[in-house]
Amino acid sequence: MKILIVEDEQKIANSLKKGLQQELFIVDVAYDGTTGFDLATSEEYDLIILDRLLPGIDGLEICKKLRGENITTPILLLTAKGQVSDRVEGLNAGADDYLIKPFAFEELLARIRALLRRPQNTTESNVLKVGDLSLDSSRFEVTRDQVLIQLSQKEFILLKYLMRHPNKIITKDEIMSNVWDYDSNILPNTVEVYIKHLREKIDKPFKTKKSLLKTVRGFGYKIG
Repeated sequence: MKILIVEDEQKIANSLKKGLQQELFIVDVAYDGTTGFDLATSEEYDLIILDRLLPGIDGLEICKKLRGENITTPILLLTAKGQVSDRVEGLNAGADDYLIKPFAFEELLARIRALLRRPQNTTESNVLKVGDLSLDSSRFEVTRDQVLIQLSQKEFILLKYLMRHPNKIITKDEIMSNVWDYDSNILPNTVEVYIKHLREKIDKPFKTKKSLLKTVRGFGYKIG
């Protein structure tokens, strides 16, 4: 899952990014409204965490503009304003939920998970299956033919992204955009290295089984 944080208080933004990355989310950060809006309209996100008061374009205006462009990505609005009228204004602008500062990270995480569980946003369960390969997000666990497979955090995120799109060819650019942060300094060769590591763990030890992770030369990769 990929999240965009738009928050001008860099200490808060960076703290949230670190916490969400530890929960295996891919996180991009913008420190002003203009940059946040540009990212929200040019990249694909599963959720946007949006501060209400921002330099450039404020949070309410971003909500209105995104909904006006038919971008339905769930938006969690952060604000120091706790009046009922302020919450109503935010929800009417297009936000899906509202969290008042200061807040506990655990509450933010619970609200994120609640938004991502909504049927209109995603039908994905905690467990993904491709053939006899199973990935359980809640347990950070991968098994094939009931054999536990040990993966690094990045390998797990990459496999999860591939398994969310079974039998679909995924390009290197798509992988870099959805598995690494926007500002990560990586090369296409990095993707090849991680694909090789995954193949060695989910296919190579199971020689009597069908190879699940395939390279489609000139296009990308697919699993299925």
